[in-house]
Amino acid sequence: MTEITSAEFVVSNTRTDMCPQTNLPEYAFIGRSNVGKSSLINMLTQRSKLAMTSSTPGKTLLINHFLINKSWFLVDLPGYGYAQKGKKTIEKIKRIIEHYVLERLQLTCLFVLIDSRLDPQKIDLAFIQWLGENGIPFAIIFTKADKQSQSKTLQNVNKFLNTLKEEWEELPPYFISSAEKKTGRTEILDYIDSINKSL
Repeated sequence: MTEITSAEFVVSNTRTDMCPQTNLPEYAFIGRSNVGKSSLINMLTQRSKLAMTSSTPGKTLLINHFLINKSWFLVDLPGYGYAQKGKKTIEKIKRIIEHYVLERLQLTCLFVLIDSRLDPQKIDLAFIQWLGENGIPFAIIFTKADKQSQSKTLQNVNKFLNTLKEEWEELPPYFISSAEKKTGRTEILDYIDSINKSL
């Protein structure tokens, strides 16, 4: 497994054209607000405060670039689907996400985070459908696996995957994670490493 030896924050912004001008691969993380994205990023990098965690959903309104091992970027994208925000803010976030996902040539894989405690949510399914329609390479990470029994997690994961099977011939790669217990860390980093090696 690749160990993360260095992780440094590089830049935050709202525009794809202002992102770092490099040819390094970028692995972006996205999900519904409060899905545990910051906790997962901190767990993967083993830096407790690299991504700011917040009990208030929808805090990340920016594209945040972190340079990992000086060889690839981990990108923290704004969360989607947080209803408490005003319409203007929701539109702004939607534009930021769409521009980055559709226009960023360095985007190598988008990790879509799904809360493993919930039944399949329309907003997640619609977002994944949109990625498929636009041919965006992505993988799924089911988060918060430690918050319930293992059998309940697997039940919910299977329910989600079966829902996807109704539309998809082939399922994307997926991982089950817990930021608390570091579950999934090795598998996710190995996956990133295998893609980096194939580039």
